[in-house]
Amino acid sequence: MSKLKQMLDASLWMRTLNEAQRQRVEADLIVRHCPAESFVCRRDEKVEHWIGVIEGLVKMANISADGKPTTFTGISAGGWFGEGSLLKEEPRRYDIVALRQTSIALMPKLTFMWLLDNSISFNRFLLIQLNERLGQFISMVERDRLLDPDARVARSLAAMYNPHLYPGLGAHLPISQEEIGYLAGISRQRANQALKTLENAGLLRIEYGGITVLDADGLREYEE
Repeated sequence: MSKLKQMLDASLWMRTLNEAQRQRVEADLIVRHCPAESFVCRRDEKVEHWIGVIEGLVKMANISADGKPTTFTGISAGGWFGEGSLLKEEPRRYDIVALRQTSIALMPKLTFMWLLDNSISFNRFLLIQLNERLGQFISMVERDRLLDPDARVARSLAAMYNPHLYPGLGAHLPISQEEIGYLAGISRQRANQALKTLENAGLLRIEYGGITVLDADGLREYEE
């Protein structure tokens, strides 16, 4: 089974489509491979696709006028994004950067709008998706303004265990300490310290090539 088919089979919205709708989606999707540190898409460009991550990891980020980088969130395999910009018909408001070699699926805007017109279940999925994303960003504001680096790492990891936004993500998360630092807005060295603190708290286990999350709810509630 191809990685694309595995990702589609795990997508909550895809499971609700009828056979004709599924066939059109599969026929219209475009697969693109993005090297590590390359742009998947750029801020201010015209939005032509809804985007899913087949495998790999990307970050949603921006650079301020004074050159300060800000990472909003990470999007792991199984996640879809960009529906807000498609619905508002505005230029993209952020950069998406591949943190490692990543494969993405591009659903053309025409197909996306066709699903909106023809699938009640797809509309319901998008309502939930937008609400979950809103909650994620409210949590991010709280994290950045109120929490120390250990808690910021905990919340950044917990955000990747949202069953609606990132279905099918297993307990083992293949992510480097540098990538965790990007997502939490701290250095790799500080991320390493935070991971050791969280491991000592029994919330995760540090392993070669990533971490295993032992208690996602505990990470979500961690404060100090």
